[in-house]
Amino acid sequence: MNNNFELYKVFYWAAKTGSLSQAAHALYLTQPSVSHAVKQLENSFGMTLFYRNSKGVELTQEGAILYSYIEQSMILIAHAEENMLALKNLDSGELRIGGSDSLFKHYLLPILEEFRAKHPGVKLHLHHGTTPDVISFLKEGRIDLGVVRLPIVDPQLKVRESFQLQDCFVAGSHYAELKDQVLTLDMLLQYPVILFSRNSRARMAVTELFQSYGHTLKPEIEVGSVDLLIEFARRGLGISYVTREFVLNELEDGSLFEIQLDISLPPSRVGIMTMRNMPLSSAANRFVELIR
Repeated sequence: MNNNFELYKVFYWAAKTGSLSQAAHALYLTQPSVSHAVKQLENSFGMTLFYRNSKGVELTQEGAILYSYIEQSMILIAHAEENMLALKNLDSGELRIGGSDSLFKHYLLPILEEFRAKHPGVKLHLHHGTTPDVISFLKEGRIDLGVVRLPIVDPQLKVRESFQLQDCFVAGSHYAELKDQVLTLDMLLQYPVILFSRNSRARMAVTELFQSYGHTLKPEIEVGSVDLLIEFARRGLGISYVTREFVLNELEDGSLFEIQLDISLPPSRVGIMTMRNMPLSSAANRFVELIR
């Protein structure tokens, strides 16, 4: 038995209102169409579902049993429609984002604040990690999107380029004699270099850059966070390789200065990474719009 849902909908409204004419009005149908639908349903079950009386219709015992099931289904469908509308309007739902600690802190935080202010009903879940970590999170279904440094070459992923960052070497007052100098890479390597210890895109990019000029970049100190890169440089423990946009306050107040090199350090691109051919939720789409 495979009755059309429209038949059950007609049955539901006829039972709910106790009137075929009122059911027809509610469903924008003619009364003969409603009568025909009820008859089809009764024929499919081989039993009478309604008694006809002077006031309209009344459920038989069998009809009452069927109504108890159909009513629950209609309530569930109504709740589903309400929830889908809430998701569409971003009154509920969740948003799961992957990215590095530094991108969350120095770039994504104001965007997250704006998103939260506009859509307080959407739950935010943030997953921290390097670019390889974020790729794994995405493929495992743990996040909806990742904000990572490019390039990313993976046929399973779709990447939208978002903005650029500029990396640079910085030092504190301990190396004040370098403030007005332009250093070659050979000269820079005479000083202790501090790099991010994890397998980040920025670390790989600067290593490859030095290799292209015939140099091996071996850090004297490796640290596990951008905050430590900044703090170690401020305290004179070495020259740190950081993203300029993440140290604007320190450069402005003079606690750090940028090392000038005789070569240009290429900018790094940041992109929004999602699974290819997988539709984004309304919340994820809205967040992508805010970033871009």
